[in-house]
Amino acid sequence: MTVRPCLPWPDKRLRTKAAEVTEITDEVRQTWEDMVDTMEAMPGVGMGAPQIGVMLRLAVVDGSAERGKAVKMANPEILHASVELREHDEASPNLPGVSAKVKRPRAVTVRFMNEQGMVDRRDFVGIEATSVQHQIDHLDGKMFFDRLSKVKRDMLLRKAKKLNG
Repeated sequence: MTVRPCLPWPDKRLRTKAAEVTEITDEVRQTWEDMVDTMEAMPGVGMGAPQIGVMLRLAVVDGSAERGKAVKMANPEILHASVELREHDEASPNLPGVSAKVKRPRAVTVRFMNEQGMVDRRDFVGIEATSVQHQIDHLDGKMFFDRLSKVKRDMLLRKAKKLNG
């Protein structure tokens, strides 16, 4: 089990778009395993590779009640998003101590490369839909607070700065 440290905000890698994954290698599989271990240690329901300083389009999501069912994705892409929105309290280990309510589509269909290197497609609903969208934001160099109004974002960042020095 390898729990990796999460990059502290405002590390510039958290604002950098991650590179496409061309093939599933042993290194990619190890990164996924480390991401699952790190996610479980938080505990959280997802993680994007840039959060631990790996600048590849890799994400893991596990919103299952019993855990141990992480979906490992390379190059995840949203094909369809529901019109119906769902509000959920979101946070990030890269900016500990703060969270905010964010509205996102309640359900999404995502295309990604799976552990076997095959193109796969999966529907995510509820907490897993929120998480996969949150992780794709990380892969695109965005943070959850980018989805807030300027006033709410500024308040959240001030609070985080006080908490985290």
